[in-house]
Amino acid sequence: MNITFSKISIPTQGVVVVGVSEGSGSGAKLGAAAAKLDKQTRGVLSRAMKAADFSGKREKTLALVVPEGTKLSRIVLVGLGSLKSLDAVAAERIGAVIYDTVSKDPAATVILESEGAVDNALLAAHLAGGIGLKSYRFAKYHTKDDKDARPKLKSVAVQCENPTEAKKRYVAVEAVVDGVFLTRDLVTEPPNVIYPVSFVTRAKELTKDGVKVEALGVAAMTKLGMGALLGVGQGSARESQLLVMRWDGAKDKSAAPLAIVGKGVTFDTGGISLKPPAGMWDMKWDMGGAGVVVGLMRALARRKAPVNVVGLCGLVENMPDGNAQRPGDVVTSMSGQTIEVLNTDAEGRLVLADVLWYAQQRFKPKAIVDLATLTGAIIAALSEHYAGIFSNNDDLSAKLIAAGQAVSERLWRFPMGDEYDRDIKSPIADMKNIGGPRAGSITAAQFLQRFIKDVPWAHLDIAGVVWNEKGTALAAGGSTGYGVRLLNRFIADNYEK
Repeated sequence: MNITFSKISIPTQGVVVVGVSEGSGSGAKLGAAAAKLDKQTRGVLSRAMKAADFSGKREKTLALVVPEGTKLSRIVLVGLGSLKSLDAVAAERIGAVIYDTVSKDPAATVILESEGAVDNALLAAHLAGGIGLKSYRFAKYHTKDDKDARPKLKSVAVQCENPTEAKKRYVAVEAVVDGVFLTRDLVTEPPNVIYPVSFVTRAKELTKDGVKVEALGVAAMTKLGMGALLGVGQGSARESQLLVMRWDGAKDKSAAPLAIVGKGVTFDTGGISLKPPAGMWDMKWDMGGAGVVVGLMRALARRKAPVNVVGLCGLVENMPDGNAQRPGDVVTSMSGQTIEVLNTDAEGRLVLADVLWYAQQRFKPKAIVDLATLTGAIIAALSEHYAGIFSNNDDLSAKLIAAGQAVSERLWRFPMGDEYDRDIKSPIADMKNIGGPRAGSITAAQFLQRFIKDVPWAHLDIAGVVWNEKGTALAAGGSTGYGVRLLNRFIADNYEK
């Protein structure tokens, strides 16, 4: 998608999208450009708005085909709502609505008049970002092209009051869009294409952006004593990997980094504790947390974020095999703690246990955030509307929740405590990998906390938000890329100098 920025100047042909704000009364408020178009069309816009009761309400649209008095093919009015409450997130959603409205056109011009809004350039940049985010499609395996269904939009010209500043702001926005797209690609790919080693290969493309990438194989992880992670992958013909990515963007390259850890189960059959066949195909996205970490690293690198961040992904394939881990096995984690594996489908926490410990041992991070499609219980609790957050630190938790609210990737905090921790006590090992039938997301978080030393830590259970068949405001059906924008905002607000 080619997106450009320019001064407001009504084009003479093609499709034009005009932002219209909501007036103080019931009617829409036309800006100067919209008023000029209304005059050119001999009042067609005004009459159409009155007939359709179009008031400029946010995200509502009104289209006029072949408007009188012009050579334009269409004029589309899109509601901006009240300019006082128009912010970056609202602008992104409006951009997504615009994309849906003009996606069958080869090109479009968008006129954003927002006099009285906080920052026109910021709004223009994020409106363009919303257009980009909604344009994502994954069609690489289609052998027949449905021309009627295929979007045709190739270029969008965004006209605004300060295009030079908008273009500057869009650099960072586009970097985040690129990161979201990479995450969506990784999560959408089939499991015969994305598995631990091929995931690492994709991540190594980040070296072009300045990210340092390395990977540890089975031999290296065995030497480190990662029995928890390796136990999950031992039934697969695919070799498990530990992916480490470093972005050293701070002035002090030796300063302690922020660590972001992702669960990367590239396919989860459940192992010997086999999942039911119905819906098992979607377990290709059980590496969604790792996908977010890679996308985040691209976003940070491409916008040259002044911060040190290390991204770590535990990559395994959980398969049933003659060599697979058995229910009842006891494994020893890198921390030295032993785990009784009662259910091989509670595998993500075993992977994270060793990666979390490794992150602390090697990098001494100032804080750790992990992301994982960890439990079905979180979906039962929150559906696809929120991700769950669990933390040992109120300040860290509050900052993550605020960042999520700011980009509309919302988090809901759950309790933790000794009463839940007792549920994972094992009679023959230091702990078992499942609790009872209740509070499954909380006992999973309690398990992870046993591998956290004296460092602020937050666990994001993203099982309900990483994939959405119905689509979201900023994504068509499938992979959402949830988490990249949230963590990018969290880092920008709290760690960059």
